[in-house]
Amino acid sequence: MRLKDRKNIADLMLEAFGRAFPEASCSLDQDAPERLAVRGILSAQCTDVRVNIVSKELFEKYPTMAAIDEAPEKDIMDIIRPCGLYKAKAASIKAFAHLYEGQWGGEVPRDTDSLMKCPGVGKKIANLIVGEVYGIPAVVVDTHCKRVMYRTGITDSKDPLAVEKDIMKVFPEDSWISLGHEAVELGRTYCRARAPLCGECPLSSFCARRTGD
Repeated sequence: MRLKDRKNIADLMLEAFGRAFPEASCSLDQDAPERLAVRGILSAQCTDVRVNIVSKELFEKYPTMAAIDEAPEKDIMDIIRPCGLYKAKAASIKAFAHLYEGQWGGEVPRDTDSLMKCPGVGKKIANLIVGEVYGIPAVVVDTHCKRVMYRTGITDSKDPLAVEKDIMKVFPEDSWISLGHEAVELGRTYCRARAPLCGECPLSSFCARRTGD
């Protein structure tokens, strides 16, 4: 598909998203920047609802990054076990808390490169943090966003980094933060991995309707 055609689809998508999901926002709790980062780490292959529940227990026991930094890793593992991948996530959370208290001087970095130095923090989580915390334009390409952008024809790739680049080519920068949340809403509600509700989807009139995740 030509770039011009993809830009036309992008314009139509933004109009449809604005009508269908005017209040789309991040569904992770955001009581503090550093806590959002921890929730981002926990969110890998886990629902935001469960992350919010589990993180509440985690922060009740260890309310600060200093407390998490000093906590036994096994205690962290036991608390976050319901989120899955708990061994790797516990190590990443401990690493984040250590960087936060030490190298970062008690402040969440404003740039993705610094954030991605923490094990377990990839581009998706880094983009989420800089976008939600600092309002820096960034696209969060999760499994829903990737699927929506591929099926509509915005991208030919299923690689998250390539999808991010294709999105940035056709959507205006000031839409990037909200776009990720809107794509998630569409993916959850209509553009499901299995049995998508194409007939009810607000994008149905112009979607390429490609098959596959």
